[in-house]
Amino acid sequence: SFNPNATERVLLCSHWDSRPWADQDTKDRDKPILAANDGAGGVGVLIELANAIKKSPTNIGVDIFFIDAEDYGYSSSLAGLVKIKGETDNSFCLGSQHWAQHPHVPGYKASFGILLDMAVASDAVFTREGTSQYNASWVQDLVWNNAAKLGYSSLFSSQSTAPITDDHLYINQIAKIPTVDIIHYDATTPSGFAKYWHT
Repeated sequence: SFNPNATERVLLCSHWDSRPWADQDTKDRDKPILAANDGAGGVGVLIELANAIKKSPTNIGVDIFFIDAEDYGYSSSLAGLVKIKGETDNSFCLGSQHWAQHPHVPGYKASFGILLDMAVASDAVFTREGTSQYNASWVQDLVWNNAAKLGYSSLFSSQSTAPITDDHLYINQIAKIPTVDIIHYDATTPSGFAKYWHT
């Protein structure tokens, strides 16, 4: 946390875990994935951002949240790989669900949040993802407009895409912090994620 006593705060987050099963692979489906982009990349960006804030301090409060257990969830793609026990709904994003119910500071509030997930591929294009648009359209406008001012409109597309379940869903719903997901969209795959996703 930077400027922990500041009342105006921004939440920046990314998950650092990786999926324990390569469930989208054609072989080795029972092996864990390395997740260079899906997890580690966003964490690396936030670490560098923390270094930049340390060198050039800001007056607002900035909280950087490294989320665990985002990618542990059960889905139909695990059929035959693991024995599924218990609830499958809400089995992803366990760290953000827990934090939203029990934040690091009781009663924690931030003006808005930004989630980075699969945000560092060399060919990344970020669309206006539906969960973000529904819960935090004004934050999406703020981020996309700033990207355009900085000359990155080719990376931040105005295309609207389907809502997804990611950590921002629970931060929006439970913690009531308007949060957007900056996540790579690939129109050439059935999943909408890069072809190497969960492989």
